[in-house]
Amino acid sequence: MTKFNQIARRIDHFRDEMIDLQIKLCSIPAIAPSSGGEGEARKGEVLLEFLKKMNPDELDLIKAPDLDAPSGYRPNILARFRGRNPSKTVWIMTHMDVVPAGDLAQWEGDPFKAWVKEGRIYGRGVEDNQQDLVASLYAVKAFQAEKILPALNVGIVLVADEETGSRKGIQYVLGQTKAFGKADLIIVPDAGNKEGTLIEVAEKGILWLKFRTIGRQAHASTPQKGINSFKAASYLVAELDSLYQVFRDHDSLFEPPISTFEPTKKEPNVPNINTIPGEDVFYLDCRLLPKFSIEEVEAQIRKIARRIENRFGVQVSFEEQQRAPAAPPTPVDAPVVGILQAAIKEVYKVEAKPRGIGGGTVAALFRRAGFPAACWSKTDETAHQPNEYCWIDHMTGDAKVFAHIFMHAE
Repeated sequence: MTKFNQIARRIDHFRDEMIDLQIKLCSIPAIAPSSGGEGEARKGEVLLEFLKKMNPDELDLIKAPDLDAPSGYRPNILARFRGRNPSKTVWIMTHMDVVPAGDLAQWEGDPFKAWVKEGRIYGRGVEDNQQDLVASLYAVKAFQAEKILPALNVGIVLVADEETGSRKGIQYVLGQTKAFGKADLIIVPDAGNKEGTLIEVAEKGILWLKFRTIGRQAHASTPQKGINSFKAASYLVAELDSLYQVFRDHDSLFEPPISTFEPTKKEPNVPNINTIPGEDVFYLDCRLLPKFSIEEVEAQIRKIARRIENRFGVQVSFEEQQRAPAAPPTPVDAPVVGILQAAIKEVYKVEAKPRGIGGGTVAALFRRAGFPAACWSKTDETAHQPNEYCWIDHMTGDAKVFAHIFMHAE
């Protein structure tokens, strides 16, 4: 039996323990204060004690100050386990926070009392991101149980605030520690697909805009006395669709291979039917291929807004709600990509390929800091949905992928 087969068998033996830890973590709602929760402090305490029992060579708790959290801070945990070659580290970074449960009527059970059914664990956060949080911990435990040293150092990073911007999470950590090295291999299992074939190496730029259209309120029976902000905003929404033509280039690395510009959220204007609204607010979600800058997109939007102002006599303004220029992509031939591909092929028997995505992940923060991180997970993509679930076989399978990397990384 090979050493990797020993490790894989040990992970299978840990299956029930992994389920138990999932259920325990799910019972601690680590929701950001800005989303109505208390943060990750209680969950962090549980995980810190779990890691202490694993006896890491280094263990750090980095507290990001947050006066909105009852604890006064948001926890970030870094643990390092020494390998045969201590000059480099393989890092697995997952996040402790979860999103709120949403409409409880759509759940089959209590979202914070996880349950097991037909090979799946159900509950808020079990897939996003506890599937791979637990997998990373038990991949390390399997090496310890078999008394086998990994090829390189192994680092476990458990961060806060991923769901609401990462300012109190990995962004804060990167500003506070020199733990990460330029030659380290950094894996962020926070994006993937059902087949396990997507290795995310690039992300589009993200621009969220809030549009405000100001007209003049009037009775709907006398529209000539007012200026209908809703009507003008509706034409504005239609005009913004022209952005698809202005920024129409393709990049086959991404899926979809184009920039996207989609109106999304709409705020209420007037409460009654017979009033012409004097103010209207809506939002636009833009995902930009790396070749396009946020500045040139905003310049085009200003031209469109001016045309609407001149046509309807309204005032149009917009303000950024989120601005994230595309980070430098991780090269498709980077060592972290190759070692992931080999491990995925060994465990799941599929060929994984590096791709770009439209959604944002915290890997972008690593890339902006000069670290070529890769995202990967085998996931059914039920994150943020009612009845979120994690396949138990995916949790143990991902642990084996991590273990294969720990064993063969150079």
